[in-house]
Amino acid sequence: MPAIEIEGKSIELDDEGYLTNPDDWNEKVACALAEMEKVHGVCPLTEQTMEVFKFLREYYKKYNAFPYARAVCTNVHNKECTMERFPDASIAWKIAGLPKPPPEVLAVFSMCGGA
Repeated sequence: MPAIEIEGKSIELDDEGYLTNPDDWNEKVACALAEMEKVHGVCPLTEQTMEVFKFLREYYKKYNAFPYARAVCTNVHNKECTMERFPDASIAWKIAGLPKPPPEVLAVFSMCGGA
């Protein structure tokens, strides 16, 4: 099983790069995952970007579901939040440390233009 090394701790990933334990997630893990996905070239991630990931995690924890892009941008209220920010929903979920969405969720997001 693949892993990333963060501050001397091995963080396990599944074969597609999703965290095997969502509780391992923190801002440094998010940054490492973003670099792996070539989403963001500079660490640490901006406060605005982290707000998006934290919202995704909170929403998932509360509803056991994935929010639509408009819900993310409406609730986060930052200038960097746009529908085009994460054109592949699975990448946003991955960086947020959430489990891989089921295929039907990914299909809906791809029809709606992103995460």
